[in-house]
Amino acid sequence: MFTGIIEDLGIVKDLVKENDNLHLTIQSVLGPELKVDQSVSHNGVCLTVIAQTEADYTVTAIKETLEKTNINTLKVGATVNLERGLKLGARLDGHMVQGHVDQIGSCTAVETKNGSWIYSFKYDASVGNLTIEKGSITVNGVSLTVVNSKDGEFSVAIIPYTYEHTNFNSFKVDTIVNLEFDVIGKYVARLHANR
Repeated sequence: MFTGIIEDLGIVKDLVKENDNLHLTIQSVLGPELKVDQSVSHNGVCLTVIAQTEADYTVTAIKETLEKTNINTLKVGATVNLERGLKLGARLDGHMVQGHVDQIGSCTAVETKNGSWIYSFKYDASVGNLTIEKGSITVNGVSLTVVNSKDGEFSVAIIPYTYEHTNFNSFKVDTIVNLEFDVIGKYVARLHANR
């Protein structure tokens, strides 16, 4: 379980394909604090540490993860939003994030405001996911509030701190992102659909 509050921007140092799996080596200040078998969110995808050094660590993405997330688009040198698992007893500054990406979406617009940015995204609404105005959404692992919600589309406002400390600063039109919709909203939608 995560909160959607990014701790560090990791850098992809190496990508190694092994059968259907992809091993990712990430350089991060979090590296020395991690241990093998620990869960870390990478652009919102919960992956398990399989090796660790003082300078970096390695995780593995399986075929299903590669097919359903943007992990398969990463290149050496790319930045990745990182967050360690929620520590019980700590403040929950974002919202409850599972680290299980529901689907990918794509950026449709980046609008610079006077001191902030509005990012718009589209996604396949036929899958059954939805957003609501002022509801929570996780984009590439970042906990955000929806400022504009339409069927298959939504926008979020980004403050300078988030812009500087996440990979939002690299997004442009057509950037593929990982989306995790609000877990409470997913349960309510499923209950309503089963009536």
